Amino acid sequence: MNYNFIVIEGNIGAGKTTLARKLADDFNAKLIPEEFAENPFLPKFYNNPEKYSFPLELSFLADRFYQLNNQIRNRDLFKPFIIADYYFTKSLIFAGNTLSTDEFNLYRRIFNIIYTSLPKPDLYVYLHLDVYNLIKNIKRRGRNYEKSIRPEYLERIQNGYFEYMKQHSNKYKFLIIDTNRIDFANKNSDYEMIRNTIFEKNYKLGINRVIL
Repeated sequence: MNYNFIVIEGNIGAGKTTLARKLADDFNAKLIPEEFAENPFLPKFYNNPEKYSFPLELSFLADRFYQLNNQIRNRDLFKPFIIADYYFTKSLIFAGNTLSTDEFNLYRRIFNIIYTSLPKPDLYVYLHLDVYNLIKNIKRRGRNYEKSIRPEYLERIQNGYFEYMKQHSNKYKFLIIDTNRIDFANKNSDYEMIRNTIFEKNYKLGINRVIL
């Protein structure tokens, strides 16, 4: 195992939490799942984005930093590596698509101050699904506060992830896995395929793309 810290990322409905849990179980890894269910601003944001975007993004920023900083630094000696279903840069990507220009400029200053103190992932895995399939997954899991999510919003978030990876391709290892043709949540053969893709190959610095 060449990795100490792996991130599984993706758009809303991409299946990142499902995959992270499966991998953590398989490898006895320490799992860091995103804790967002109790965020009081999330349902309000989906109903009124303009009013609640700034407090929502600030609360996510604080929660994500607190969780990642504690969990990554407090290593479990009986776990070979850490796997998280999000990373701190998610905050910047989502904020860039929800905040006004002035709000985002202030937010980015706060983000940059905090970000420098966090450990960086050895491998950043991005699960790519077309917006059509994201919408299907979102409807299937049936969270009430996600019912108002529009395809245009998912498209902007997706573009935000791609832009982030382009801008930082000289610093990190990114692995973009196109999962439109597989169902790793329900088919074990598909899960094994994606697991092997992540762990049985050595990836170079920059953006690496795989279609499954």
